[in-house]
Amino acid sequence: MTRNLLVRLGLATAGALVLAGCSGGGSGGGGAAGGEAGLIAVAASDDSCDVDVAELPAGTHTFAVTNNGNRVTEFYVYAEGDRVMGEVENIAPGLTRELIVELAAGDYQTACKPGMIGDGIRNDLTVTGEAERLTEDELLAQATEDYSRYVQSQTVALTEKNDEFVAAILAGDIPGAKALFPVARTYWERIEPVAEIFGDLDPAIDGREGDQAEGEEFTGWHRLEYDLWVLGDVSQSGPIAEKLQVDVAEVVELANTTELSPIQLANGAKELLDEIATGKITGEEDRYSHTDLWDFAANLEGSEAAVQALRPALEERDPELVVALDTEFADATAALEVHRSGDGWQFHDQLSADQLQALSDAINALAEEVSQVAGVIAG
Repeated sequence: MTRNLLVRLGLATAGALVLAGCSGGGSGGGGAAGGEAGLIAVAASDDSCDVDVAELPAGTHTFAVTNNGNRVTEFYVYAEGDRVMGEVENIAPGLTRELIVELAAGDYQTACKPGMIGDGIRNDLTVTGEAERLTEDELLAQATEDYSRYVQSQTVALTEKNDEFVAAILAGDIPGAKALFPVARTYWERIEPVAEIFGDLDPAIDGREGDQAEGEEFTGWHRLEYDLWVLGDVSQSGPIAEKLQVDVAEVVELANTTELSPIQLANGAKELLDEIATGKITGEEDRYSHTDLWDFAANLEGSEAAVQALRPALEERDPELVVALDTEFADATAALEVHRSGDGWQFHDQLSADQLQALSDAINALAEEVSQVAGVIAG
């Protein structure tokens, strides 16, 4: 399959997921966007990021981000230290996507990132007062506890397998490192929305070639992937491998000590499906090793884990959505299982355009249902 065909397929998939992400959700107030009460309008362009408000009451809010520029953009809400409270990626020109976030009193920044690189165009946001936290609901409090235990189980395995991967690189064991590469990444991909909370660590660990802002170094797994599959030489890769080990250890420590909001679980479940749409389906994520389906499977599993943690609350609030989620997760898993090979998966470059489209269709159908979860939880 040609690269252009992959790109067209990926853009079609991303577009469908963008539309799926535009469903409404609960909001604690704010300005209006497109005439809808309760939405905080954000007008993004290639050189501006105009947010309707600079101050909000504590609570749950929905930002409606419209891209009026010519470049794909993304929108973030940052807490102190650039900790990500919420994000929405891959907002194509002319489209609007929504982001629901729960914010306690404090100082924040919003940011639009034209081209999806760099620090972004930032605005200060002040949140004042008090509001009942979502975790005061017993079912939502239990959801965050259950998901935290899931994250901890994944970080234990991530540390172990990444240490083995780094050891293979340092020993010059190219076949061993190639075998460990997709396995170690599995545990990262299952909890990637949690890892993305911690600012610069995510791009340092998982940034793809070309994603770096000016002055940033290409490091992490994909740099080592390049050394293994393209150069076939890891004799100079030691410093990159050792930095990866340090960065992963830091993310693991932060992930195991950070309290998450139920909204972050819901947003994370959707983000993992967006990861599939924008990187795995197109083959852009693991472009040298073609091990994208290992990541695809991990993203799907991680999304389901987040939704399952929220299941008791969803069953109480919207049982029909739970039925639809169960159906679509089962269908997406079945579509992927067709491509299982031994203990792993087929390589991306072994799949036809029709096979990729079938996977894309299954993820689109699932994303449409998962995009409703944050609104139900915020409601």
